Amino acid sequence: MSYVQGFIIPVPKANKTAYIEVAKASGAIFQEYGAVRIVESWSETTPDGKVTDFKMAVNAEPHEAVVFSWIEWPDKATCDAAEEKMVKDPRFEAMGEMPFDGKRMIYAGFDPIFETQ
Repeated sequence: MSYVQGFIIPVPKANKTAYIEVAKASGAIFQEYGAVRIVESWSETTPDGKVTDFKMAVNAEPHEAVVFSWIEWPDKATCDAAEEKMVKDPRFEAMGEMPFDGKRMIYAGFDPIFETQ
């Protein structure tokens, strides 16, 4: 079964186009490293929660959207190998400053327990 990395990222709405450009460039590299699927989703409906919600999770400000994305890998070993390569890949540094505050990005790796086709 596959391995999934999930991300929640606050992105200034004014930076949507810049974010898409970085996502496309990064996605091509992730695929080169073995990613089988990459999904980037821009928030349209992000309801306020009483205890927590997507906006609170990343401390999103009113001028920011929440991006929900994930990368599917064939397995954890491929993901781990890709992470090692990313650190050394000069193409990421060449992208310059990211169009979001990476300190508020949340990410984690997941072992799928159920899938449908």
